[in-house]
Amino acid sequence: MSVSSLPNEAIADPRTFTDPAALHALLSRIRQTDPLPYIEADDYAPFWLVSRHMDIMEVERNAKQFINAPRQAMLPLSYERQARAAAGGKDTSDIMRNLILMDGAEHKAYREITQAYFTPKGLQAVKDTIDDLAREFISRMDQKEGEIDFAEVAMAFPLRVVMSMLTVPPEDEPMMLRLTQQTLSSQDPEFQTEGGARRAMLEMYDYFQRLIAELRANPNDSLASVISNARINGELLPDRDVFGYFNIAATAGHDTTSYALTSGTLAFLENPDQLAKLRADPTLMPLAVEEVLRWTTPVKHFCRTAVSDCVVAGKQIKAGDHLLLSFPSGSFDEAIYEDPFAFRIDRRPNRHLAFGTGPHVCLGQYLARIELSSFFSELLAKVEHLELAGTPRIVEGSFVGGVKHLPVRYRLR
Repeated sequence: MSVSSLPNEAIADPRTFTDPAALHALLSRIRQTDPLPYIEADDYAPFWLVSRHMDIMEVERNAKQFINAPRQAMLPLSYERQARAAAGGKDTSDIMRNLILMDGAEHKAYREITQAYFTPKGLQAVKDTIDDLAREFISRMDQKEGEIDFAEVAMAFPLRVVMSMLTVPPEDEPMMLRLTQQTLSSQDPEFQTEGGARRAMLEMYDYFQRLIAELRANPNDSLASVISNARINGELLPDRDVFGYFNIAATAGHDTTSYALTSGTLAFLENPDQLAKLRADPTLMPLAVEEVLRWTTPVKHFCRTAVSDCVVAGKQIKAGDHLLLSFPSGSFDEAIYEDPFAFRIDRRPNRHLAFGTGPHVCLGQYLARIELSSFFSELLAKVEHLELAGTPRIVEGSFVGGVKHLPVRYRLR
């Protein structure tokens, strides 16, 4: 089947996301022919695919009309049935409720618990630590010349950053990497295990429950302690809400940045003129980071549910309908970007949707920008030459993903 003839339902197939060229050809066709199609794919709840930048912005900014609950992502219904069966008929809400599934005043109150920490000013306290960690992980390329799966370096770095904030010791990081991948990338056969994402979440829950109890008994000034001891209306947060905070920090705070780093590195390797431009003018790094974020868009979608009947993009939406916000589509929208399929590190303006927008805009967006800037700056400083040494492999998943294996050949300065 040629890319141009792929049905709209392919957007629900996790295999579609392993081929960026095919994915973007499909999304471009949808934007041009029917920018808000109604998708009825096998094993999925029906949903409206919101493909245009302006429509995604409209839905995200109108948080009263389009709420996050009850679905944060559009995953197979069979996954949900299996998870409930494994949990005796319960769903994940019995152990976890996170910011993404909250709306209105409750969402605002929970977000404010850590909002000051994640501002540019708040993150200045950890900037030097992040720079030091970038140097530490680039130094894993410890031979003058060699080959390595660069994903091992690029994934370990943001994992250490976020786990240090959560006071998780380095010896537990391999376990946390496994659990985050089994949770967010559960559609990929490489990360699937018996019990699936639900079992990984339960294992993570047990781990963090012990940590939370310790931090409540012995508070400190860490982010983990702030979350563990937070109060709303004078009361400590329920266990499932505290775990929800830890879970989203551990997963969204790591996997998304990891895939931005691996997929961004691949973009530089496939566009050596842009890598040379950045080497020649490091002051372009802030713009380059934004282009990497646009180009990679690690979070592929979030869902919203209509509260009442309304109209979006000329289509009649009914109360209870699900809308899938396609962030890669919005970040490559021809109506917004000049030459969107060109990787240009000096692109300006760059109103990408990698972090979403509106009241649910990514809480960790400034942390991710600091991490990308530190990592790529250190890479340019220490690595003289970098080239592909094999075929990159991309996550098979429609929710969060990017390059999961990146074999490279390198030469250090």
